[in-house]
Amino acid sequence: MSTTEGSPALAVTGSTGWLGGLVARGLEERGVAQRLLVRELARAPQLEGATALPSAYGDWTANAEALDGVSTLFMVSAAENETRLDEHRAFVDAAADAGVEHVVYVSFFGAAPDATFTLARDHFATEEHIKASGMAWTFLRDNLYLEFTEAMVGSDGVIRGPAGDGRAAVVSHEDIARVAVAVLQEPARHAGETYSLTGPEALTLSEMARLVTELRGREVRFHDETVEEAYRSREVYGAPDWQVDAWVSTYLAIKAGELDGVTDDVERVTGRRPLSLREYLASEGRSS
Repeated sequence: MSTTEGSPALAVTGSTGWLGGLVARGLEERGVAQRLLVRELARAPQLEGATALPSAYGDWTANAEALDGVSTLFMVSAAENETRLDEHRAFVDAAADAGVEHVVYVSFFGAAPDATFTLARDHFATEEHIKASGMAWTFLRDNLYLEFTEAMVGSDGVIRGPAGDGRAAVVSHEDIARVAVAVLQEPARHAGETYSLTGPEALTLSEMARLVTELRGREVRFHDETVEEAYRSREVYGAPDWQVDAWVSTYLAIKAGELDGVTDDVERVTGRRPLSLREYLASEGRSS
């Protein structure tokens, strides 16, 4: 007998992470049964109506079992690594072979084959592979995570990168998760849709630095590096070339205007206006 017999037909990946965890908990709050596909069963969140099953994007055997009987699949991207696109394609193929009907994939804002941000190209390739699979699809193209803003600040209080005066319409994990939960509850209604998820405003890195200064009480500023400076300043991490390229190209994508542009997709899908960086920093400050 299959270990998935009687398991929920909605599967969620990434529930041990930040975004996937928010989605899984949001579904639980609405009484939606789900199966959680996780690498380590011991780390799976304990949720009402949830069944945890072992799964890893590159493990065909485990995925064939975990995806058996799944109708709708929420797919977050794999951890950043040099073979992530291959892992995505293998997982999509396993889902199609298992009879999955609809994939809701977390992609990236402006995903394109010629995107400046290198990983956005991989997201586009994943989207194309899902489209070619024959499964129905919905793509959630997230802008930069709003919560990432403070992670860009160095220990010296400086945000460094070759972003110039470009803007990014940063969006919160919570808003992305709310969109995902809404889509997963009525997948057929959102079939074939690509949602570009943003916050309510597009900000330069200088403006982000000023908001952190104002609301966190620490002096933060933005230094617009040259491309050469950006690569040199990141040498200390000893990261592989593809990873450094991804880091630097994030800022170059901002400079090129590829993360600019506010949409109303979050509000259209959820009925609520997305959180701004100011609101996030102010609320976090009050709760700390």
